[in-house]
Amino acid sequence: MAEDADKSARNGDALLAAALGGGNPRVDQLLARQVVIADLQIEEMKREDQLRHWSLVVRHISDVLKLSFELALALIFTAIVFVIAAAIRSAATDSGVVIEAFSVPPDLAARGLTGDVIATKVLDRLSAMQAQTASRRAASSYANDWGKNIKVQIPDTGVSIGELNNFLHDWLGHQTHIGGEIYRAANGIAVTARAGDDASPTFTGADADLDKLIQQAAEAVYRSTQPYRYGIWLQEHDRGGEATAVLQNLVRNGSAEERAWAYIGLGSQLQSTGDYAGGAAMMRQAIATKPDLLLAYDNLASDESSFQHDEQNVEYTRQAIALAARGGGGGMNPADVFAANLLDKDSLALELGDNLAALEFGRQIEAVPDRSSWEGAYDGDLQACATLHDAACVRRVLATLPPSKDPFVLLGRRANLQQADALMGHWQATADAALALLSTLAKLGKLGGFFAVRGEDPMLALADAGLGDFAGAHAVIDKTPADCVICLRARGRIDALQENWAGADYWFARAVAAAPSIPFVYSDWGQMLLAKGDPDGAIAKFKLANDKGPHFADPLEMWGEALMQENRSDLALAKFADADKYAPNWGRLHLKWGEALAYSGDAGGAKAQFAAASNLDLSAADAAELARQRAQRG
Repeated sequence: MAEDADKSARNGDALLAAALGGGNPRVDQLLARQVVIADLQIEEMKREDQLRHWSLVVRHISDVLKLSFELALALIFTAIVFVIAAAIRSAATDSGVVIEAFSVPPDLAARGLTGDVIATKVLDRLSAMQAQTASRRAASSYANDWGKNIKVQIPDTGVSIGELNNFLHDWLGHQTHIGGEIYRAANGIAVTARAGDDASPTFTGADADLDKLIQQAAEAVYRSTQPYRYGIWLQEHDRGGEATAVLQNLVRNGSAEERAWAYIGLGSQLQSTGDYAGGAAMMRQAIATKPDLLLAYDNLASDESSFQHDEQNVEYTRQAIALAARGGGGGMNPADVFAANLLDKDSLALELGDNLAALEFGRQIEAVPDRSSWEGAYDGDLQACATLHDAACVRRVLATLPPSKDPFVLLGRRANLQQADALMGHWQATADAALALLSTLAKLGKLGGFFAVRGEDPMLALADAGLGDFAGAHAVIDKTPADCVICLRARGRIDALQENWAGADYWFARAVAAAPSIPFVYSDWGQMLLAKGDPDGAIAKFKLANDKGPHFADPLEMWGEALMQENRSDLALAKFADADKYAPNWGRLHLKWGEALAYSGDAGGAKAQFAAASNLDLSAADAAELARQRAQRG
């Protein structure tokens, strides 16, 4: 069995050797052919693999290109949609003015005055009037607002993008189309302009009057399409009678919005003539018509301030601030709302004696790009510095005033500087300014007379009394109106200087009744009682003044002086320290503070306060007292 197995194995090896070419030519030839075939098949497979790979790359590139093409088409389509949508939106919101070519006589056209040229001249006139109309009213509050979109339209020929755009604006928009004609008349030429279906009057004149006639036609168009703006434009061009007629027509026939603004325009017109009572009445009508009309509250507060109605001024100013805080603007330009709100806060701070806050509001106003509010900030800064008894602060404000040639701006600055002098007790400067200002106001008719009686007469009377001329003071103050708070305060202060205590009590009580929310009246009254030798009565008034104006330094400082009269210098120190928070550069405050420290035994603290006082503004009497204190205490 074993031998059979070995034999079988040997036979298998022989066959394998034979299969592997062990010397058999035919087998070798067959194997060689098979190798060649196999190599060819491998090469074919490689080529097919490369071809398949390339096919995949080509197919991928094709897909990418197809996708890119489709995306490009989508983007183009989207862009077209956006362009169409924008065009439709622009057309639908277009409320501008399109001035079409005028019809003109052949002889004018031959001279170059074609219909397009006349349309351009009308465009120039309307654009100029629009630019010259200064109003705080927001463009969005007009039923028919042109904005700055005034243009001459020259028709395109054929079907074009321009014609399509014009079609959309005509179809969807609210454009005002203005056209007209010029034709020969018996005495020269006649000009008529039309806004929509409304024709202006026909204006006639000689050929040489063409520009004048075009101006008249343009004004007629402005009046029919923009009546409020036209009324304001007339006011600004000293045509008050025409302005009044335009605005009164709006009151009779306009919408509630137009009526409210027309009342404001009429009120401003009345103010400009010195009729502040009539102006205030118009502002109340505006508020009744449109209760969120911020400008009406501001103007009414200004009217009441001109009347020296301090309580009413504060009340309307507070209402304006509250309205702005609720987001109200009542159709005013947003930038004007912002500036007006700062001015209101500045004014209220001044009325309550919060002078450091007023100076901060002034800095914010002076950072507003629109300079029309800056003059009000400068005026407030002067008053705040003077009420702080800070002469250096006053000088800094005066140094920052920009040059001006406007006579009314200069007049206002002189009046505010005079008020600063009065607040600081510079009586000779106050009197000199009063005489000069009264001379100027006398030339302004009713308007000047209004401010003379309620503004300058109280200043002159106080200055006369401060200089010891009590007869002259009474000759002026006794004829001032009884509804004027500064007039009542001046009467009380003059009587106090004369030591007519009963008379002073009477006038200060009248002033408190007229302006119960204002700290200055209580402070005046307390100062009188302190001079009378009634420190307890004075302290009671100073407490009331501090309640009304907690950041007003005067009642705190004089409260300290009253405590010193009661030999409580220790308690006075706290009042002087509180006053220093709100008037840090007040010379008299540091003088009295030093005295209180000296009486309390703090020689070092007293010396420091006397040194501070020596570098600050002092009256002649206070300067003499400081010298005496320093000499006595070393």
